[in-house]
Amino acid sequence: MARKAVEAASDKQAIDITLLDTQEVCSFADYFVICSGDSERQIKAIYDEIGHILKKAGILPHHHEGTIDSGWLLIDFGDVIVHIFASFEREHYQLDKLWSQASTLVRIQ
Repeated sequence: MARKAVEAASDKQAIDITLLDTQEVCSFADYFVICSGDSERQIKAIYDEIGHILKKAGILPHHHEGTIDSGWLLIDFGDVIVHIFASFEREHYQLDKLWSQASTLVRIQ
């Protein structure tokens, strides 16, 4: 599921895609997918593509948070949480550093 999200984000040219294995350091998710988009339009395209690809695989989100204009969208698929950021918001929240004890499985820059 996490790899499908990474592939979908990559298909929409997401920036700095990171897949973290959080199983050892997080009690609420096994994997985080973190990526960025250059514009609100691209962030929406990434969000839509991830939702579409996982829905085709029979996987529906438990919930989602954020808005495109806020610069941070979160899609919660249970074991996998996807974070889609605008570049400024990603730099501000620094989830990559916050979860630095998690193992990085994939990094596409």
